[in-house]
Amino acid sequence: MICLSASGKIHVSALAMEPFFMYIAGAHSRKGGSAMESLKNKSTFISDMDGVIYHGNKLLPGASDFVDWLNEHKKKFLFLTNSSERTPRELAEKLSRLGIQVDETHFYTSALATADFLAKQHPGCSAFVIGEAGLYNALYEKGISMNDSSPDYVVVGETRTYSLERIEKAVQLVFNGAKLIGTNPDMTGPTEHGIVPATGALISPIELATRRKAYFVGKPNPLMMRTGLRILGVHSEEAVMIGDRKHDIIGAKENRLDSIGVLYGYGDREELSQAGADYIVEDIAGLRNLLFHQ
Repeated sequence: MICLSASGKIHVSALAMEPFFMYIAGAHSRKGGSAMESLKNKSTFISDMDGVIYHGNKLLPGASDFVDWLNEHKKKFLFLTNSSERTPRELAEKLSRLGIQVDETHFYTSALATADFLAKQHPGCSAFVIGEAGLYNALYEKGISMNDSSPDYVVVGETRTYSLERIEKAVQLVFNGAKLIGTNPDMTGPTEHGIVPATGALISPIELATRRKAYFVGKPNPLMMRTGLRILGVHSEEAVMIGDRKHDIIGAKENRLDSIGVLYGYGDREELSQAGADYIVEDIAGLRNLLFHQ
């Protein structure tokens, strides 16, 4: 095991094991010191939101300081979330209520990614939608019309108005030829009330009834993160992904980004390590130590 002491000296333990991790005050790394030195010099940071910046409606301690650091050091950054319920404006307003001022251009959701994907695949297409305002707005903005009789696609995202009637309708439309699309594959998602079913679980009855597999656009699909890089105008080697679940880490690896897994969200060390996180931090203080490490 390689450990960094408070004085900055590196010590090698006789208990070294593979894969090795370097430990820095709450931050663990698969990579050596030179790689960690280059991490803080990255120009771009892409971050998940729930589990990294806040839990439900509670801002995580140190999150505001992290965003301040991004701004002070003129880093490019984007919040990349698999949630499809809210529009970028609503997400910016939520962060504002929690004490962080971020322009809505800093958000890219699975709803936006789905709308971008469908508009490129089939310009002027129509869809039957099970979802919330964030998904509907994203589709409308890309010229995708709503159609409950003969749509090109059935699109499913997170929703609070899930009903058997809508599921039955979706099943019939898929049988009639509509392609089945999910905004993201997450089976569960966090809320201020606890863990609830997410898109992967909500779309499952349609998959089972029709024996058709949905195509998921959100993380870990490399398309979403690739679009995020294009929005920021950077190459993968310039960017870092920060997330709390395996989908964040897998998406980063698919696009050859360095990745930081955080343990103060909803994933655990085993999940993040198995997904291949390059760095693992225990808290936001650990994230700061990792980025400020000399």
